[in-house]
Amino acid sequence: MNVKTLGIDIAKNVFQIAGMDEKGKIILVKRLSRQKLMDFVGNFPPCVIGIEACGGSQFLARKFKEFGHDVKLMSPEFVKPYVKGGNKNDVNDAQAICEAVTRPTMRFVSSKSIEQQDLQSLHRIRERLVEEKVGLVNQIRGLLLEYGIVIPQGIQFISKKLPEIIDNTHQGLTSLGKRFFQELYEQFLDMTDKIKKFDRMIQEICHQSALCQELIKIEGIGPLTATALVASIADARAFKNGRQLSAYLGLVPRQHSSGNKHLLLGISKRGDKYLRKLLIHGARSVISNSKKLSDWITSLIQRRGKHKAYTALANKNARRIWAVMVYGTQGN
Repeated sequence: MNVKTLGIDIAKNVFQIAGMDEKGKIILVKRLSRQKLMDFVGNFPPCVIGIEACGGSQFLARKFKEFGHDVKLMSPEFVKPYVKGGNKNDVNDAQAICEAVTRPTMRFVSSKSIEQQDLQSLHRIRERLVEEKVGLVNQIRGLLLEYGIVIPQGIQFISKKLPEIIDNTHQGLTSLGKRFFQELYEQFLDMTDKIKKFDRMIQEICHQSALCQELIKIEGIGPLTATALVASIADARAFKNGRQLSAYLGLVPRQHSSGNKHLLLGISKRGDKYLRKLLIHGARSVISNSKKLSDWITSLIQRRGKHKAYTALANKNARRIWAVMVYGTQGN
């Protein structure tokens, strides 16, 4: 059996395989469990393996590369057009993956090393804690409002005001109310300590990474953003230029053009929304806190307003990031 390309529709326990020869004909269709898949791929002659970039794909990509295969990850939205017919099933999906991976214009997702996977997991855990902390603060503020007690917006006011409210006998809280607000306050302190712990871990990793140390030289890029970039972008050379990286992060305008009519809309917001958020927040910090802004930013604010200036600076920083990750310098 002369199989040149394998397409694997992955899942937790059951995997569907489709094999294609050099002429593009499907000559292998197979359904395997997870353990049998490893044995099958490990004993299979080296070939190109296509996988959709989804949960568990990075682990499989690393394992298959150890077996000597050329593994290519693709975004599921780029594979969908190759699904034949209107029926959704694993066989059709595997064959679509097998065909999509052979297309010369296909865009692939870089596979991550185990160290990058560790760093990205660190960011995911921290982000979950931050979201839970924001939700907890909103709940505390909303519950207190029902007792006629108003706390100003801002997480910092919870740590300042809530202990005073619990201890104050004139606030109208019952003994039961004070008990559960005290419990919520302790949860708030616990989450704050956990987030600070992850921040220290991220700062330590940033300090040990030469690439991160170069990235934080860019104005608006700190340890959090630098380590997130290193974790998410496995190989910056997969992008031809800085604009492609910026487009990957969803920081370039959407187009709705036809013929001689060219219409640019708001940013596409495609790609990694976590990285995009960090870059825009970094740009906002630069513009809001810098005592002297560049002529380009000043002019942009006057013409388009601050919010568009934030996005424009984030776009520019994305291009600088690409230059640093590829050439080791920001360039001109």
